[in-house]
Amino acid sequence: MPIRHCIVHLIDKKPDGTPAVLHARDSELSESTAIENMLADLNESYNAKQGKAWGFFHAESGAHPFSGWLKEYLDGGKDFTAFSRVAVEHLQKLMEESNLSVGGHVLFAHYQQGMTDYLAIALLHHSEGVAVTDELDVTPSRHLDLGQLHLAARINVSEWQNNKQSKQYISFIKGKNGKKVSEYFRDFIGCQEGVDGPGETRTLLKAFSDFVESEDLPEDDAREKTKTLVDYASSQAKLGEPMGLEELSELIDEDRPKAFYDHIRNKDYGLSPEIPADKRTLNQFRRFTGRAEGLSISFEAHLLGSKIEYDEEAGTLIIKGLPTSLTDQLKRRN
Repeated sequence: MPIRHCIVHLIDKKPDGTPAVLHARDSELSESTAIENMLADLNESYNAKQGKAWGFFHAESGAHPFSGWLKEYLDGGKDFTAFSRVAVEHLQKLMEESNLSVGGHVLFAHYQQGMTDYLAIALLHHSEGVAVTDELDVTPSRHLDLGQLHLAARINVSEWQNNKQSKQYISFIKGKNGKKVSEYFRDFIGCQEGVDGPGETRTLLKAFSDFVESEDLPEDDAREKTKTLVDYASSQAKLGEPMGLEELSELIDEDRPKAFYDHIRNKDYGLSPEIPADKRTLNQFRRFTGRAEGLSISFEAHLLGSKIEYDEEAGTLIIKGLPTSLTDQLKRRN
């Protein structure tokens, strides 16, 4: 992961309402193993974070100046340090206006992964701990707590520059239940949501369930394909990359690599060719399947308690909201 530029500033803001104080670094950080390890750990923590949103820049304006500064830096009009300085001053101003925020170290990192350029921005905090010295003494120790990452964003610079139609080149931590604590950070980036990650993931899972049902697959095959989908989605989420529908289709059925992709297109689910995997939605996805003489039942776990009720003592299922195609067949049974 080549790191092109990296810098850290400090915004000292207490929760007692006193003014925020900026301690800005005047030069980039030099390359080091520590910085490489920090950025690798940051990426791992960020990718694992649930509740991210995906979007794109607002048009550049006085209210949303960040994209203009970023473009100026990429075009060579500003060096990285100057770009990060004007950006962190803007963040300090927005932080002052937010009564919900506290300060911290602000990391800006421009790096390359594969052939793609990214810009990561994160507000980092320290945790108090202990360490054992070479003399075997126990001493207090402070370290960056990358596991408690609440305010961060990552911009796919290559996609922003090369795909003007994209609405998902920025990802940012939305916060639990979309709390306002993260809104000023989103406004700092100047980002608007363009892709509904949870909604797109739910639609993909619905399309997959329909596909499995239409194929009338044996139970073992259905379970294996479900595992393939979840494993692929989870691995892409871990990498911080979206799911490609054509690639997923090839993995689901190697003998008919276009079958699932054609199903999605023919049924017009409205899915983008690439969609971000929402881990929370994926974690809720599990299929219960069973076959007996003349009977086949398959449904998603999240339907239990809503559309499906299970009585363990009686050994019965109550299914509400039957598919129209099934009710039509039942009406015509005579």
